[in-house]
Order: sequence, then structure tokens, then C-alpha cells
Amino acid sequence: PHVNRPGLALAGYLEVFSAERIQVFGETEVRYLQSLKEDDLVARVRDMFKTDIPCIIITKGLTLPPVIEYLANDLNIAMLSSRLSTINLIQHLSRYLQDLFALEKTIHATLVDVFGLGIMLTGKSGIGKSECALDLVHRGHSLVGDDLITLRYLDDQLYGRPGREFGHFMEIRGVGFVNVERMFGIERTRRQKSIDLQIELMPWQENMDYERIGLANSYAEHLGVKIPIIYLPVSPGKNVSVIVEVAAMNMILKGVGYDAAEDFNRKVHDEIRKKTMQKKIEDDEKNSDSNE
Repeated sequence: PHVNRPGLALAGYLEVFSAERIQVFGETEVRYLQSLKEDDLVARVRDMFKTDIPCIIITKGLTLPPVIEYLANDLNIAMLSSRLSTINLIQHLSRYLQDLFALEKTIHATLVDVFGLGIMLTGKSGIGKSECALDLVHRGHSLVGDDLITLRYLDDQLYGRPGREFGHFMEIRGVGFVNVERMFGIERTRRQKSIDLQIELMPWQENMDYERIGLANSYAEHLGVKIPIIYLPVSPGKNVSVIVEVAAMNMILKGVGYDAAEDFNRKVHDEIRKKTMQKKIEDDEKNSDSNE
């Protein structure tokens, strides 16, 4: 879904005309058409209309010559009018069409806003996603949706919103459903959030090789967009919500140029290099003493 101003198409050049788009007639197009003789006007407009355009929108409340309305009715092309300026109409309409026709899919997940980052919690049912999100809300963060999240591709970015109308209800096993918006206030909920990080909650396994340093980066792909993913082992007594906060803050630091894993790795290498040099000096001194 796109918006187009016909421009050269009204002058008869249709080689690269985007006929599949909504055609917007602003003051330039209207004044040009009004300047044409009726025979030229009919010929050029009919040629453009025969390309099977979806509809026409005339901006600023302007009016077109009556013959154009006759041609539109004859070819079943809708004509619409708006009092908005051409620029405002194109901006609003483009944004609306992008949102309306955005690629989307629904997944089982919980989405929270932590320090301004969209954190999507995934994992098997019963792993503790809802409980973690509830604890994060209690700590001052915001809930976007629980259990079902609709992912949407907009402006080259991945967004998430509740997958159903009552997305701010949470099922807490043993307690039942709670209304986060009513319980914590509307400021603790969001209608939509860009997704910056996915955290996969998984049961702790003794023999599993988990990431220890943080140098290896993993990514998950949704609707063609790759986002960083962390595989977080969960065990009884583990404070998952605090770890999620730390993961969010760590990502914020990476965004401003500081990577703790790289810093730690560099310090370890510097220490090894220092000890290696010290040992070499000591060995050289021992060899020198023995030669004497």
C-alpha cells in the first residue's frame, strides 16, 4: 500500500507510472487539469484511469472538472476528497496504510518495557514468563502484553502489541487472573513497543553449555528482522526479573559503546600478557645469575 502523485502521468507519460497506488491530486495536478482543453483532458485522464488505479483523493477541498467524475464513474474508480493539505494527507495516509497492511504474526510470549527497551520473554508454558513480568511491573517497569503477542513489521523495525483485547490481564497460577492496568495504574502498561531483545527462559540443565562471558552474540529472526536473543537458564530461587533488568542495562551500555564482555576479555588478556612478561624477566634473571 503506497500513495502516489500522478505528475507526469497526467501529461501522458505512463511508462513508469505506479498504477497500483492510491493517486493523490494536489493543487498542482488540479490546476494543470483545469488548464487543458477538454479533448486533451479526457484523453489523458482516460489513459491514466485505464491503468486500473484503486482510487483518487483530491486534497484541500479542491474540485476537478465534471468530466473527470464522469470518467471515474464509467470506469468504477472511486473519487474521494479531503480538506487536509497534500503533505499532511500523504503523511497521515502513508502511516495509516503501513500500520494497516503491516506483516504480522502472533506468538506465545510476554512483552515488557524495561528501562525503555522492549524485552520479549519466551519459553515453554509454565516456565515463569508471567511471574517474571509481574515482578518487573512491581519494580516500576511496564507491561505490553502477556501470553499472546502480535509481532508487526513497521518501518524496518519489529513491534509487539497485545495479541488480544484483554492483553493487560495476566494469569498467575495459583492466584488467577489479575488486571495489571487496574492494579498498578495505566502508566504501567503500553499499547505497543518496539522489540529490542528476546530472552528465552529455559529449564536449568546440568550438562548444558551456557554462555558464560557474553562474547558470543545470538539472534532470533521474526518477520525477517533479526533481534538479539539471550538463553537464560531458570532454576528455583533464581531472581529472573533482576537478571532481565541487568540484561536490559547491559544492552543500553552496548548501545553507547561499552561492552562489559569485551572489557573483561581485554583485562584478562592484559593480565596474562603482564604475567608472561614478568615470568620472562624472572627467567632471564635466573639464567643470568646461573651463568655468572
